[in-house]
Amino acid sequence: MTQKTGLAAYIAVTASYWAFMLTDGALRMLVLLHFHSLGFSPVQLAYLFVLYEIAGMVTNLSAGWIAARFGLAATLYAGLSLQVVALLLLTQLDPSWQIGASVTFVMLVQGLSGVAKDLAKMSSKSAVKLLAPTQGDGLFRWVAVLTGSKNAVKGLGFLLGAALLAFAGFTWAVLGMAVILAVILAAVLLAMPQGLPVGRKGAKFTEVFSKSRNVNWLSAARVFLFGARDIWFVVGIPVYFYAVFSDGSEAGNRAAFFLIGSFMAVWTILYGAIQASAPRILQAATRSEAELIAAARTWAMALAVVPAGLALAVLLAGEPMLWLTVTLVAGLLAFGAIFAVNSSLHSYLILAFTKAERVTMDVGFYYMANAAGRLAGTVLSGLTYQLGGLAACLATAAAMVVLSAVAAGQLQDRTPDKPAGAGA
Repeated sequence: MTQKTGLAAYIAVTASYWAFMLTDGALRMLVLLHFHSLGFSPVQLAYLFVLYEIAGMVTNLSAGWIAARFGLAATLYAGLSLQVVALLLLTQLDPSWQIGASVTFVMLVQGLSGVAKDLAKMSSKSAVKLLAPTQGDGLFRWVAVLTGSKNAVKGLGFLLGAALLAFAGFTWAVLGMAVILAVILAAVLLAMPQGLPVGRKGAKFTEVFSKSRNVNWLSAARVFLFGARDIWFVVGIPVYFYAVFSDGSEAGNRAAFFLIGSFMAVWTILYGAIQASAPRILQAATRSEAELIAAARTWAMALAVVPAGLALAVLLAGEPMLWLTVTLVAGLLAFGAIFAVNSSLHSYLILAFTKAERVTMDVGFYYMANAAGRLAGTVLSGLTYQLGGLAACLATAAAMVVLSAVAAGQLQDRTPDKPAGAGA
């Protein structure tokens, strides 16, 4: 495979992933705000996303084998196709249904969307290991650009979802996204260049379970890192801000939708921009693998300070007020910036630790752990908010980041004198 062919395939994969994540972010915001406006409790809102995360765990565990068996392009196309189906199914949601029926239907459709998301994610992330240049910090730069740009696009999706809900309504918004994604899928099918592996018939499912100490401990660190984010991100902050910004009127609800969507979009875009810049922030081209492993521990401990401080601020305030809202916005943006460096380090290290012949297996296992963290965070988000409010969400997030740092502390350097970007 030539460098030109590899770059073309990387661009096509990245563009496909962008399209998917735009609809994924918009769909999450549409579902969350639409059902919250219908009176769903925090725990019920969390239930809507539980099957999404469970499906992600199962999908990631099996998608590595599927990609090894049938090829990365096949799993990427399958992810995009299933998302179109999930969006079309949501247009059938009937407002006259009972709450139980609505929750069940949306959970099932979100589960299908979870399968779609993690098929697309595993395909895109695995492709970077195989397509990226091996000189200098090429691997770190390529994975940082893919991951960072993806999150920036997902942030735009949050804003898009909130705006569509406010001005087009739930059904038309979902239908429009399905049509756009279907057009993009058709374009990718026609234009995808050569360069992605086509699979091997002898791949065994048992290979998905990693025997690498580093892969397993990094996966554990990922569970707690993403659990710490989603415990306030999924339900806690959106519901809290809705209570602050909405006065209960239709105009107030629209304003609240826009402000919440704007915050989630800005947070995620900032997160993506920092991720893309992580190799430069960490000076990855001149640092050894041992130094980057140590940085994963250090940045995790720095991250834990932020939600701990915000939890204290919420407790001291007692009730929503202007200075607290400003503090939360500033503090959570700071959390996003530090979290982005942590996440980017993890995304690089998983590709550095794995071998080319096992890349889909190890990446699938690692993102299964990622989905497990999101599942734990999603469930705890609704539960802790209902039991102890936003302070409980943030305090639990701080504890989970500390556990992530402890897991990262178990990583072992394999090649002490090897530059971080010099292949893997």
